[in-house]
This record gives sequence, structure tokens and C-alpha cells, in this order.
Amino acid sequence: MAATSAGSLEKLAARLDAFTAWVGRVVSYLGVATVLICFATVYLRYALGIGYVWLQESYIWTHCSAIMFGSSYAILQGGFVRVDMFYNRMGARAKARVDLLGTIAFLSPFILMMAFSGWSFFLASWKMNERSAYESGMPAVYLLKGTILFFALLVGLQALAIVLRSLVTLLGHTPPASPAKQA
Repeated sequence: MAATSAGSLEKLAARLDAFTAWVGRVVSYLGVATVLICFATVYLRYALGIGYVWLQESYIWTHCSAIMFGSSYAILQGGFVRVDMFYNRMGARAKARVDLLGTIAFLSPFILMMAFSGWSFFLASWKMNERSAYESGMPAVYLLKGTILFFALLVGLQALAIVLRSLVTLLGHTPPASPAKQA
């Protein structure tokens, strides 16, 4: 029974990791778009004397979207700052305890706060059909504010994968190497 449960947990964690990795690959193109749009904005303004507010705002949108959508991929790859100096010297079970408790005690409340406050932030913007402060700026600013909700969803899914993987380890099963170690 426990082996079957652990296998199911491992499979679900692997699927969540695969989804996060896919999101990370897709989001990487937003970084390229940000650089290209920023270059075009600067070139048009300083070389040709032409300025477009919507173009300037669009690279801010792509940059913000890359950060919000790519955060879960950064967590998957271990690209966050650890404040404990003992983690690297711990065994697998101790690391699993730290990951489980850290995710439940710190990451989960943060995700919930982001989701609840992000929802009201998005909803207020959507109800007033918020647009750029500039006439020729980007419309539908609520879409940009909606990235907060996707951030909470994507990071929440990756947090679930961390919890599942930690439980598998604590149940005495050896999980497969995480994608961060494979890359």
C-alpha cells in the first residue's frame, strides 16, 4: 500500500515538474522578446527620433511576465537563495524535512497571500478596464496585473511537487533525481 502511494506521489511530482519545465522553456522566449523590444525602442528613439509609448511599455510587460511566469521554473532548478548554511551537508531525509516544513510554513502562506491580494488587485483593474496612464500606451493593464494570479498558481504547483517529493523521501522511498540535478 505504502509503495503504491509513494509511486503515485512520485508520478504526480514528476508530472508537475515536467509541466514547470515546459513553462520555463516557453517563458525563456519572453526574455528574448524583452531584449529585442527594448533594443527596438532605444534604436527608434535615439537613432531615428521616433518614440512609441506602447512599445516602451510592451518590454516592461514582457519582462514582468517572464519574472512572474518563470519563478516556478527557478524554484524547480534550485535557483533561489537558501538562508540555511547546513542544508547542503544534510542527508536526504533531513533535506526532505526542511523542504516540507519550509514549503508549508513559509512558501504556502506567501502563495496564499499573493493569490488573495492579487485577485483583488486584478479584479479592481478589470472592473474599471484599466489602461495605461498615457493615451498611446498599452490597453488592458488588468492582464499585466493578472500575472500575479498565474505566479501564485505556477509557484503553488511547484510547491506541491516539493511537498510530494519530500513525503516520498520521508516515507522511505528514494525519489528519482530532481530535474535540477539532471540539468
